[in-house]
Amino acid sequence: MKRSQIKRRPLADTVLDNLEPESKDYREKDSPGLYFRVKSNGTKSWNLRYKRPNGKWAWLGLGSYPNVSGEAAREKAYALQKKAASGVDLKEYSEGKRSKPLFREVAEDWYRRKSGDDLAPKTLRLMRDALDNDILPILGDYKIDIVTRAQCTKVQSRIEERKAFEIAKKVRTWLNQIFKLAIAHGHREFNPAGELGEVARKAPPTKHHPFLLEPELPAFLNSLHRSNSTFNTRVGLWMLLLTASRPGMVRHAEWPEIDLDEALWTIPGTKMKKDLDIVISLPTQLVRWLELLSDVTGHCRWLFPGSRDPRRPISHTSFNMALNLMGYKGKLVGHGARHTASTLLRDHGWRKDFVERQLAHVEGGVSGVYNKAEYLRQRRQMMQWYADYLHALADGTAEEKQGDFSVRILR
Repeated sequence: MKRSQIKRRPLADTVLDNLEPESKDYREKDSPGLYFRVKSNGTKSWNLRYKRPNGKWAWLGLGSYPNVSGEAAREKAYALQKKAASGVDLKEYSEGKRSKPLFREVAEDWYRRKSGDDLAPKTLRLMRDALDNDILPILGDYKIDIVTRAQCTKVQSRIEERKAFEIAKKVRTWLNQIFKLAIAHGHREFNPAGELGEVARKAPPTKHHPFLLEPELPAFLNSLHRSNSTFNTRVGLWMLLLTASRPGMVRHAEWPEIDLDEALWTIPGTKMKKDLDIVISLPTQLVRWLELLSDVTGHCRWLFPGSRDPRRPISHTSFNMALNLMGYKGKLVGHGARHTASTLLRDHGWRKDFVERQLAHVEGGVSGVYNKAEYLRQRRQMMQWYADYLHALADGTAEEKQGDFSVRILR
């Protein structure tokens, strides 16, 4: 594109991309004080025309194109013009800026500090992955003081494009922390990530895992008894059902965590979603299943070792595949067993505190910090009641034994 064909200013992105070099370098005005320079060799860059405090006019380079977009150049030019209008000598100011660190240097300093804050390993892994995959590829090689709002928005938008809305929310928080650290060290004057929440895409409503209600349980329980899945997989499904545990907890259960004599399963916090230890009681029906399982996999680390590689736990798809083969595709998934247990237990009068602790949920706010009650005695009785009730539903005797299943509210 010839510069004689330019029809409007500021220059459109298509103009910036397609302007052709000429035999001599030239500049085209984009907006007040801002010029787009095209060199004879084809390289393109941004120049700012400004007046120094001594009254003389000077040029200041604002970066090459397309590394610095038109929007970013205009934003930088506006900020610098305000400084020049207040009496700042941009020549001296820009020379001082050359000592500013790169964004990646500040980000790595932030990450080192976080690594020393005793955060959970999972949280640190999320931070590291976000830095390496989402943040540094876009912002890493820019001086910390010239990163713009538009560039921060670009980081957020790329994460949202892959529907990772929870990660986008975390990254907003982490970007704010990185820029606040830069401000505290005097590397920049404002936080360009401060308003990202205003342009964040709204996450779609949470899609709950398919689960069964009480009237659907008799048919399901009898299907599970008749299932053609491997013995290990069937025991895993019973463990999911009778403990209301997350599928990942069951898949990664290890024999040293199981005490069949005391009917207890002790899970360390390093495996848990909230990094909190939990002790889960095992109903007598499940203890019998696990006694049989110990004869099969007791020599392994895992209760449910992988069929191809016993050094690793069973595949994350195994439980759902077994449910699909039973005819419950779209009706129940492994995680849905937790919803089923929660609904049935609450419908039958069991206290919310007991149910939530069995599900390894943690209260928010101050109460969640101080309420460390395990309710193990109460949960032991509750989950034995639950196992007995499921057994009665399966053999069709629940209704005639209804009086035997009345709940005593435990303290």
